[in-house]
Amino acid sequence: MTDRRDLDEMNVLAAEYASGVLDGIDLEQARRREAADPAFAREVARWRGRLASLHDEVAPVDPPAGFWSRIERALGSGPAANDNSAALHQALTKWRAATGAMTALAACLALVLVLQQRPPLAPPPQQTPQPAPAAAPAAPPMVAMVGDKQATKVMISWDPSARQMVLAVAGTLPGDASHSHELWVIPADGTPRSLGMMPADKQSHMRLAEALASLLQQGATIAISVEPRGGSPTGAPTGPVIATGALTRA
Repeated sequence: MTDRRDLDEMNVLAAEYASGVLDGIDLEQARRREAADPAFAREVARWRGRLASLHDEVAPVDPPAGFWSRIERALGSGPAANDNSAALHQALTKWRAATGAMTALAACLALVLVLQQRPPLAPPPQQTPQPAPAAAPAAPPMVAMVGDKQATKVMISWDPSARQMVLAVAGTLPGDASHSHELWVIPADGTPRSLGMMPADKQSHMRLAEALASLLQQGATIAISVEPRGGSPTGAPTGPVIATGALTRA
């Protein structure tokens, strides 16, 4: 987005260029910008149209009688003015410089009037600060003692906020080298969903996908089944369930 200050600077530069008050490097840069920047060229054209109307407001006036004679006497040339071409050329140069300065002054005054007539910039609208959204309360951690009637086999802690499950194997899980232990959650709808294979380490961490994490609610059952090597081929427990436990708040 173009900044308003950039537009104002371009407007002033276009006015100075159109009025003829630039010289040197500034003039060359303005000429190159006019050729390369269509927006700047349009602004220059608009300023030339504005300044052109100033000439129409000045009525032509005939010079008074004897005006040129007084100029010749002031130059000290008299009737022999044609012989003093160098002095006359110098005098004309001074007149041209003075005329250019007056034209530039008139253009600058016109620029000031136009800029003063521009309505002041409206202050940016005050934005009402929006209250920060209230942070959702952290879900309480839960635990499950997963085992059979005789003893707890695995102690599980579940952090819903981090979707982090920590498993600590406390007992021996029955099985053999040709089978694996698979971990399941059985939510309120009664359909088991696999949480993955039980790690071989005595203590391990599992980070669950959001879809599975949403199933680990208060009262959901965690179960361990014995499956063929690599896990259940059907997506549901196929072997014996050797340990279960319910999730409760820690």
